[in-house]
Amino acid sequence: MKTITLATLLLLSAFAWAGTPPNPADYTVSVHVGRSRNNSAHQRLNVVINERKYELEAYGVSMVLALGDYKAKFVKDEHRGTYDSLQTYEFLLPDQKIRKFIVVGQAE
Repeated sequence: MKTITLATLLLLSAFAWAGTPPNPADYTVSVHVGRSRNNSAHQRLNVVINERKYELEAYGVSMVLALGDYKAKFVKDEHRGTYDSLQTYEFLLPDQKIRKFIVVGQAE
């Protein structure tokens, strides 16, 4: 009986960690990935968002993301003064997984 109870608790905790799937309607930002590269354990992207060029980075990802268009949402916009900012986008990938990217560069 203890084994069944323990197995049930472990299964329920796994479902709790899984959380709810992302809602595609929340991802309204269109992102075009024009360059993707692996920099050790970081994924670096050159993207265009709202006709502006950015360089994004995801930590702990050692693969290259396929080029093309993705949906994203803006999840962080922190400013220190009028000149420094920390911005984060969350991409919705085709398999409904999400990946966070930090803005590490911008260009005109």
